[in-house]
Amino acid sequence: MSTDRDQEARQYVLRTAKENDVKFIRLWFTDILGILKGFAITEAELEGALRHGMAFDGSTVQGFARRDESDMVATPDPTTFSILPWRPRQNAVARMFCDVRLPSGEPFAGDPRRVLKAALERAAEMGYEFQVGPEMEHFYLKSAEDPAPIDAGGYFDLTTTLDAGADLRRETALFLEAMGIPVEYSHHEAAGGQHEIDLRHTDALTMADSVMTHRQVVKEVAMRHQVYATFMPKPFQHQNGSGMHVNMSLFQGGENAFYDPGDEHKLSLTGRQFIAGLLRHAPEIACVCNQWVNSYKRLAPGYEAPVYATWAAVNRSNLVRVPAYRPGKEASVRIEFRLPDPACNPYLTFAAILTAGLAGVQGAYPPAPPTERDAHEMTDAERERMDIRRLPGSLYEALEEAEGSGVLRQALGDYTYNSLLENKRIEWEGYRTAVTDYEAKRYLPIL
Repeated sequence: MSTDRDQEARQYVLRTAKENDVKFIRLWFTDILGILKGFAITEAELEGALRHGMAFDGSTVQGFARRDESDMVATPDPTTFSILPWRPRQNAVARMFCDVRLPSGEPFAGDPRRVLKAALERAAEMGYEFQVGPEMEHFYLKSAEDPAPIDAGGYFDLTTTLDAGADLRRETALFLEAMGIPVEYSHHEAAGGQHEIDLRHTDALTMADSVMTHRQVVKEVAMRHQVYATFMPKPFQHQNGSGMHVNMSLFQGGENAFYDPGDEHKLSLTGRQFIAGLLRHAPEIACVCNQWVNSYKRLAPGYEAPVYATWAAVNRSNLVRVPAYRPGKEASVRIEFRLPDPACNPYLTFAAILTAGLAGVQGAYPPAPPTERDAHEMTDAERERMDIRRLPGSLYEALEEAEGSGVLRQALGDYTYNSLLENKRIEWEGYRTAVTDYEAKRYLPIL
């Protein structure tokens, strides 16, 4: 049922479109894999789209409907209306994210945006609001056909020759700001051609939309400068891969539920139980946070990526890190979850993280002690004594962990859970039976 607030939002969109000469509106949504989809309508269709949505064929979208039940409706969320700053100002182009519905008007269970909304509603019933701030890493390459990094810089390098992507980051940040997406930091990362742009924390649904927009803007800017941007988790064997470290907090009644002034790390019992939930269930949700075969090439020792389910305040190879507390900044107490990569579906990833963490809170999981030593340097017996679990080392292992996971099924819902696992099993089988360059170079000369 339409409310006065909905009506005000629709009127704002119609007025803003008219005042800014918007002639085309792109209606965006994502498939189950987090690939941005959409189609454009003209300004003449905008009012009808806002009221009734726009029909499309869902059978062509990965993880949506079968051909015998293909009709879907993209229902624009007017609060996400934004003009695309890289398009001409005359006959301008805007975008809105959409919720996907069935022709009956019911929400489509396989819509990733709906999956996240459901997870946030469950958290709200417990009195919590989930805030996240991701650190988005990517590579700038000469082209997809010539995947050589555009620079040889390292962490925080600033010189022109070592940080050839500085202008690309600057333009990306300006475009994001113009679309109402605040950028907190941007800098060169550890590997050649690798860069990071951190988005300022906000509620998880807004942030998931922002992550999708961020990936589009990064690629648009790169294309304008005749280079190629990729969020592939591990493009190069002997270089760091790209992560999407997610900083997160739970707020309750406007207060940070992770903050405790009397704790050594200023971390509350709720925060420690949330961490315990992440540690216990990380293997089960890995196939969402790291959904590609290539994702697991990043999760290897020596590249500041997690391999074991551990947490600490300092060690950057841990799965969970608790950044240092800033005096007087209670709201800054947060947990950094280092498992996801930037090629994930952010809607499903945020839903899975929240559900896993809240399982620890609801189940009052006993807080795990921090692991200050590098788990890679421990013996198997030491890790077993400390109950340190290894994370999945391949997509196959991640799917084995996900099979039968009640937490993941709750996070995604039955439809999306079953659809995602089926999709990923097909991907793994394709990879398993492929003959790679490694095999040809390794075996042809000797066998």
